[in-house]
Amino acid sequence: MAGNRAYLDYNASAPLIPVARDAVVQALMQTGNPSSVHQEGRAAKAILETARRNVAALVAAKPDHVFFTSGATEAASTLLTPHFMMGRAPMRLSHLYASASEHPCILAGGQFPADQITIVPVDANGILDSDFLRGALEAHDRSAGLPLVAVQAANNETGVIQPTAEIGKVLKASGGLFVVDAVQAAGRIPLNISDTSADYLILSSHKIGGPKGVGAIVAVADLVMPRALVRGGGQEKGHRAGTEALPVIAGFGAAAEVATKRLNAEGWSFKTRDAIEQGIKSIAPDAIIHGEGANRLPNTTFFSLSDMKAETVQIAFDLAGIALSAGSACSSGKVGPSHVLAAMGFGGGTGALRVSTASDTDESDVASFLHALAKIVARRDRSKPVAVDAA
Repeated sequence: MAGNRAYLDYNASAPLIPVARDAVVQALMQTGNPSSVHQEGRAAKAILETARRNVAALVAAKPDHVFFTSGATEAASTLLTPHFMMGRAPMRLSHLYASASEHPCILAGGQFPADQITIVPVDANGILDSDFLRGALEAHDRSAGLPLVAVQAANNETGVIQPTAEIGKVLKASGGLFVVDAVQAAGRIPLNISDTSADYLILSSHKIGGPKGVGAIVAVADLVMPRALVRGGGQEKGHRAGTEALPVIAGFGAAAEVATKRLNAEGWSFKTRDAIEQGIKSIAPDAIIHGEGANRLPNTTFFSLSDMKAETVQIAFDLAGIALSAGSACSSGKVGPSHVLAAMGFGGGTGALRVSTASDTDESDVASFLHALAKIVARRDRSKPVAVDAA
């Protein structure tokens, strides 16, 4: 990375890839409004629909089931609502069920009041307690409305992959709707919206090398949709009013096309993650890798060092030229343990550090990280009091 720094924080945001940057610049030069019927408008519309097709292909969905938003948080706020429409008929969702390790934009509950939200526990590896969910859904009062379940495909801190297909089967027996936050999973593992059992996926551009400020709701079908959060004109089939942000949408589409081609050609290797984790254990045998016993993303390692605060170690890494995170970037500046760790039963510790890579992260960046880690651990060990033999 430029400036002799190693960037290992891709789960927070991936650098803008060149093809996405070029797509943004080209769309910025497009004069027309995508809703206009003249030649300039049709040219803008063509850019919009190309992006829609590329985003749909990333999760094996239909293009006309993709609706662009300003980002994943807006998508979550739109989907987490008691108010849905089946065609033109109102449809009520009376309760939200979300796992305890969800991203803050899901745990915020969207438009559900606090007394209509149930937090579903996870085990020590961060996997949702399906028995708890099954019991909660069996007890759900369907006369008040249907249940809505929201789960991450992959956790943003640990990289732990949830068994969404199994969760979806539990939910479908209760006739509810299923929202899957696929922000971290998209582009890193193959995703087919039908295979996830999801009714809706949430995606974000800047996690896959596209520009910030754009995301998407992807629906498995468009008969049942949430009542629009942003209302006005008829853009995005009335699901999200306002002139589409064509430049960033174009960049999103370009990044999605690259991510799909990479997955289809070679996928992601676990080689880099394995090298990082083997190195961590060699340098600090007492380190804990959270979620290690579960299926995880190939690019994410979330680890703790005993007797060291994560925030302090993060600063030490930054000074050494290594960019990584102490938990979710969306919680930066907040003092306190990770809610994900707390949900997994590690809430009383000193926090954890997240290393997240790209499919082509350079071996020299991994070497720089491990070299810096070795120095940090050596300083810790030197500062420990020496035990004195009482004999």
